[in-house]
Amino acid sequence: MTTGPLRDLRVLEFAGIGPGPFAAMLLSDMGADVVSVTRPGGSALLGGADVTSRGRTTVEADLKQAPGRALVGSLAEAAEVLIEGFRPGVMERLGLGPQDLLARNPRLVYGRVTGYGQEGPLSARAGHDINYISIAGALGATRRAGERPMFPLNLLGDYGGGGMLLALGVLAALVHARARGQGQVVDAAMVDGVSQLATIVHGLHARGMWSSQQGANLLDSGAHFYEVYETSDGRYVSVGALEPQFYAELLERLELPPDELPQWDRERWPSFKERLAAVFRTHTRDHWAELFAGSDACVTPVLELFEASSHPHNETRGAFLELDGATLPAPAPRFSITASGYARSRVASGEQVLARWSATATQDSS
Repeated sequence: MTTGPLRDLRVLEFAGIGPGPFAAMLLSDMGADVVSVTRPGGSALLGGADVTSRGRTTVEADLKQAPGRALVGSLAEAAEVLIEGFRPGVMERLGLGPQDLLARNPRLVYGRVTGYGQEGPLSARAGHDINYISIAGALGATRRAGERPMFPLNLLGDYGGGGMLLALGVLAALVHARARGQGQVVDAAMVDGVSQLATIVHGLHARGMWSSQQGANLLDSGAHFYEVYETSDGRYVSVGALEPQFYAELLERLELPPDELPQWDRERWPSFKERLAAVFRTHTRDHWAELFAGSDACVTPVLELFEASSHPHNETRGAFLELDGATLPAPAPRFSITASGYARSRVASGEQVLARWSATATQDSS
């Protein structure tokens, strides 16, 4: 275990894929003692390639058999947080739902992450990130004019609106449980979470400041000063010069006359974009990166995903670390006193975990 701010927090996780393991990884990186319940001989969809399953103590339990369910019940009695990502009703049918386990452990924070939530017309349907961000409206908003929507990998639903908000939710509920002795259910639906991530856009639309026309708005590729441009070597730079002073510096570095490209002349944004595109196509990505280095014009090279670890800024900050031969993002955020870190995975019996957790619980109450 690490020495992070969540040191000795007891988390019981039911192994799966996507947001649940990611939330548990965040808690583990911050010091939580995460025990993952897996099927005997079973493996996750991604197997050993799923690095979000790091930092766990793995315990096998057959939930279809009474001994396995009894073991999980005992672990839940000693846990502070539970994380599961099954379809609604699965845990209840196993006799391991919130009503069952909160009766045994009233302080338990019962975290549930699904695509559509615990109730509603879609709650029982199968789906994945791409489906959830569709129902939230985020996929439809992520496209240029005249083009089909493009999903940002599975980052927005699974990890942003799902795993991260689940982790935030269970920690908020944990504060309440420790203060009041009262556990509760945290219903983290990815559709809800992704919708919340788009709060600012909904607010702008309600005030007439965001058009339903795609590719015509400030942040959806409508503005020439918030856009991605191709360079002469077939790579790209990103421009985010929103503030007037940053926009002025952008034009100065590009040697473009400000009076010919007034920033907020929306009718001419398309023609301004063509003009900037022509300029950026004259040199390579790295040329532009060097030209704008040290400036406030908000121009950066668009790195490929696996280039990021070797960028000088990321190297200086130690933003990537080596784990078992793989280069992975370092735990985030960073803490000035209780540093996060990678915890090593291990296998244990249920009895071993119960003994360890009983000792930790005794220390907590003393």
